[in-house]
Amino acid sequence: MAPAAPKPETLAAFEAAQGFMPAGEGLALYAAAAAAGELGLPLLEVGTYCGRSTILLADAAREAGTVAVTVDHHRGSEEQQPGWDYHDPGLVDPEVGRMDTLPAFRRTLYAAGLEDHVIAVVGRSPQVAKVWGREVGLVFIDGGHTDEHATNDYEGWAPHVAEGGLLVIHDVFPDPVDEWTGQAPYRIYLRALASGAFTEVSATDSLRVLRRTGPGI
Repeated sequence: MAPAAPKPETLAAFEAAQGFMPAGEGLALYAAAAAAGELGLPLLEVGTYCGRSTILLADAAREAGTVAVTVDHHRGSEEQQPGWDYHDPGLVDPEVGRMDTLPAFRRTLYAAGLEDHVIAVVGRSPQVAKVWGREVGLVFIDGGHTDEHATNDYEGWAPHVAEGGLLVIHDVFPDPVDEWTGQAPYRIYLRALASGAFTEVSATDSLRVLRRTGPGI
């Protein structure tokens, strides 16, 4: 059976949204979200930015009769700060002088017609994870790229992945030349495999999909 694919209007909204995920990885993320949606549990994303990937999770959640949850402090990750390659000055709040991606995210969801299928949690991932109290069908880790942030995201959210649910990690780059952009996600990916709790399902460019097949993290 072919992997589930988003509707043309969903894919068009994804491609029009501000963000960095390529279309091929987006299609793999949607297929994973659609499969995880069969568990009837929420689909959770760590790292919202402007909502490009949230569109795909929200549409898969809508199709499954569940909801997408996306967690972000909306102040931008390390590489999105002034002076770095991924900084967008148009996302700086002129009144406070700091990044604020929340307005752009809300516009993205509105344009895609998906506001009713997303719960946006504004807060830092480790703090939100500590008060989160239920299983989820999918955790998509796409937050900060330092070891501290990637490890916190993994340790905070991987325990909430239900049996048979999926852990999806973005920006997994094994080559040490990608130390800034992908080595921390790569290390938590290796940790997940070594734990015995997760088994790899697929790899699409820098996107890894793993299924929970045992206890622990």
